[in-house]
Amino acid sequence: MRLDKWLWHARFFKSRTLATRYIEKSRCRIDGRIVSKPHATVAPDMVLTFALGQRVRVVRIVALGDRRGPAPEARALYDEIDSA
Repeated sequence: MRLDKWLWHARFFKSRTLATRYIEKSRCRIDGRIVSKPHATVAPDMVLTFALGQRVRVVRIVALGDRRGPAPEARALYDEIDSA
C-alpha cells in the first residue's frame, strides 16, 4: 500500500492530499530510510518515523486496512513505539 494512503487510513491526516504534501515536504522514515515520495510502499512490520507538531511519532505497522474507518479501527492499524 502507498504510504500516503496508509497515513490517511490510520487517521494521522484528515485527507490523503495533506498526507501527500507532508511526505513531500517533511522527513518521513520507513525502517530508518528517508522517503520523500508518497507512493513509497509500506507493509506490516515496517517502522515509520515522522514528526507531527512538536511530537515525533514512531509506529510499527500492524495491518494495512481496507478503508478509512472510525478511530478505533484506525488505531488497530499500528502499534506506538516509545522513542524515549
